[in-house]
Amino acid sequence: MANPPNNRGPRPQGRPNGPRRNPNNRPAAPAPKPKPKDDDGEGEVELEGVVSAVLAGTMFRVKVANGHEFLAHISGKMRKRFIRLVVGDRVKIEVSPYDMEKARITFRIG
Repeated sequence: MANPPNNRGPRPQGRPNGPRRNPNNRPAAPAPKPKPKDDDGEGEVELEGVVSAVLAGTMFRVKVANGHEFLAHISGKMRKRFIRLVVGDRVKIEVSPYDMEKARITFRIG
């Protein structure tokens, strides 16, 4: 048995049979390029330290080489990967220039 006839009528002549084109006949805008890590002008300071205490709510005390202690939280990627931190772990932290008491833990060295 043959296929039933197409009841939609002839194809409209105004549009080509290819992909849709930009109505303004301009090329599409290129995809945005990924922003470099420190392009926002904030100027975070990266330091190395040792976890000296584990606090509630995934907060940590991190002591750096000059003796200063920071209250630090885990970065989102470390949370996503379920990276656990214990007292004595060496970590990399980012400190904001706006609040020199708090930091973000970005990497566990070991």
